[in-house]
Amino acid sequence: MAIVETMIDVPAEHQQNVFGQFDAYIKKIERTLHVTMVYRDGMVKLIGAEQMVKRAQSVFENLIELSKRGNAITEQNVDYALSLSFQEMDDKILEIDKDVIIRTINGKPIKPKTMGQKQYIDLIRQKMIVFGVGPAGTGKTYLAIAMAIQAFKSGEVSRIILTRPAIEAGERLGFLPGDLQSKIDPYLRPIYDAMYEIMGAESYMHQCERGAIEVAPLAYMRGRTLDNAYIILDEAQNTTPAQMKMFLTRIGFGSKVIVTGDMTQKDLPSGQKSGLDTALHVLKKVDGIGVCYLDHRDVVRHPLVQEIVKAYDAYEKREAKKQHAADRESSVPRNRG
Repeated sequence: MAIVETMIDVPAEHQQNVFGQFDAYIKKIERTLHVTMVYRDGMVKLIGAEQMVKRAQSVFENLIELSKRGNAITEQNVDYALSLSFQEMDDKILEIDKDVIIRTINGKPIKPKTMGQKQYIDLIRQKMIVFGVGPAGTGKTYLAIAMAIQAFKSGEVSRIILTRPAIEAGERLGFLPGDLQSKIDPYLRPIYDAMYEIMGAESYMHQCERGAIEVAPLAYMRGRTLDNAYIILDEAQNTTPAQMKMFLTRIGFGSKVIVTGDMTQKDLPSGQKSGLDTALHVLKKVDGIGVCYLDHRDVVRHPLVQEIVKAYDAYEKREAKKQHAADRESSVPRNRG
């Protein structure tokens, strides 16, 4: 196997960002692609097998370009760039990075970070109703809220409605302190956090007082018709089929709906069918409805979260196989002779 060398120019102002703390990103690229990277006088020398050096060069140049665009390089960026390099899709990471949805109150751009998230955003732009299904950390709710705020600010809709089913996850509502609103608030906290980060608390509260933004439990949607609104139903795996039907039939003219859920984190009573499961089955052939399935590759939290999601996926598949085998064995008639 021929060993080759190549040089990459690294601008001094981007060195720390793309190298990582204690050169952590450099070391990860070296370990993953089995190359050696040596930095000297503003240049990085890559040494290794030709194919791996080409991949490492592409990954590193993409990270430098992301840094030049003002991104703070994270371990997730490095992991995803490496993953795309093995799929011969290196350029996709820069294409995804161009799609800025909106900026937070602090000026930070919000944009998709994976191909799955980009597909999710594109579907939201194209379809009236979109189901975003995937594990924790894939940005389902956060990106949906960013799209809602962008549409509201640009005048596409006149209000934003954010809702969640108030399902008790191991703790009874009645035992929580305070009045009804205080009991409900913990279930809606992730939505508040996203709104505060993107809009700022003061702007959010002002729009709430005007009635332009409404955050409420799903039960409050019954009997209403929601026109010219951006409506987000979060944690939809915890709806019943009746609740989901009730919600989807509230939609009026000029509205857009995003339904998000994680099928692995249901808090419904044992034996209760999820409204999200039913809706995905019943509506799969309806025009105007888009479904985006995200997976562990789209997790943008700490890399350990991605590993946790993968481990649980593998465990659940093994358990399902065991259960299937046990069901088949129990259904085989036994010879009583």
